[in-house]
Amino acid sequence: MSESIISLKNVSKCFKRYAKPVDRLKELLLPGKSHADVFWALQDINLEIFKGETLGVVGRNGAGKSTLLQLITKTLTPTTGEIGVHGRISALLELGSGFNPEFTGRQNVFFNGRILGLTRAEIEAKFDEITAFANIGDFIDQPVKTYSSGMFVRLAFAVAVNTNPDILIVDEALAVGDIFFQQKCFDRLRQMKEAGVTLLFVSHDSSAVCKLCHRAILIEHGRIVLDALPRQVVDLYQAKFLQQQDVEPELTEINVSPSFSTEDGASSTISLTSEAVIIQFVRFFDEDDQEIYSITSDSPLQLSIGILFREEIDDPHVGFIIRTRMGEVIFESNTFCMGRSMGTVSAGTLLNVRFRFKVPLIPQDYTITTGVSSGGVGEHQFERSLAVNHDTAVLKVLRNQDTILWNGVVNLNPTVTFSKQSSLENQPFSSKL
Repeated sequence: MSESIISLKNVSKCFKRYAKPVDRLKELLLPGKSHADVFWALQDINLEIFKGETLGVVGRNGAGKSTLLQLITKTLTPTTGEIGVHGRISALLELGSGFNPEFTGRQNVFFNGRILGLTRAEIEAKFDEITAFANIGDFIDQPVKTYSSGMFVRLAFAVAVNTNPDILIVDEALAVGDIFFQQKCFDRLRQMKEAGVTLLFVSHDSSAVCKLCHRAILIEHGRIVLDALPRQVVDLYQAKFLQQQDVEPELTEINVSPSFSTEDGASSTISLTSEAVIIQFVRFFDEDDQEIYSITSDSPLQLSIGILFREEIDDPHVGFIIRTRMGEVIFESNTFCMGRSMGTVSAGTLLNVRFRFKVPLIPQDYTITTGVSSGGVGEHQFERSLAVNHDTAVLKVLRNQDTILWNGVVNLNPTVTFSKQSSLENQPFSSKL
């Protein structure tokens, strides 16, 4: 992936905001004086996206993600800087963009295809494939304004992925629609990724970003604050979110430190720290209390987390996350969600918390994230985040030679029974799985 297909150099985008409509007129008639407030949606963006790369774009609402995509698709022009795009772009941006609500679905397919540079003959050749993917039946000949949001995104996505783009941009659109269509969309995205199409993927779904993308950027207040592996970008995004949600955000600090090398290159770990507690250690033990560094799949495990309390904390809670190497969450919970309380912990206490569970996971390496919070107020929500350490330990799961052959993420260890009958007539066949 050495050939640049999208290049942004010192790109900024400024919008003018007027308190009253008449202020815009005053500025036109009296150009020497500004009557607008200036808002910089993007500032000093330098970004190279390479052919065949899948780039995740992460950030809170209003951070500048959509503006960035609109600049790349040339629906907006930059205030300063240069943008180079080499290849045909197909974009699925905000719901409703690109389709005329008065046109039928069929008319919009041809209209959008022509905008993307396809001839009428090329669109006709792909029309059956588009309608089959969208699967909206006779609604293809109804005005788009009569469509539900799910039907709309089905057709919009079908057009976007079936017009032979060099670059595909998807902005949160897959949050609409049922689970079956979402799975269908992600399967197609993976196929396009394998075929060498460059993908720009905007989503608040951290697992999807980690699974799909080679690389990710975090945008904050119109600036790129991190360009790194998806796992690291998601970790920083979530750490900033926890800090902002804290009742005392000034008491926490986000740290980025070099950690380890991966197949994709050097990585770093993100931690959220405070003066109140320190996570001293994370260790693994078998059921006989012997410390271990690897475990056979389906075997029992004890996860031991040691926390030094430097301040007295009322109602602290401890949790952990198991993730794949790519950052996909396999399991997450904490003592608050488990309905367990340890009361008040005084300063100077070294607290050892042990979680006991089986590990029915596919053989590979998993990372452990640990955290300490206080003041539970909802599901996975706390008043204070005292410490969060990502990738503090690696759990190596080995193959269990005594179990069934299986694939997936979790071994359900199914059992099976059969029953046979002499005749099916008037006797429904039954089986128990």
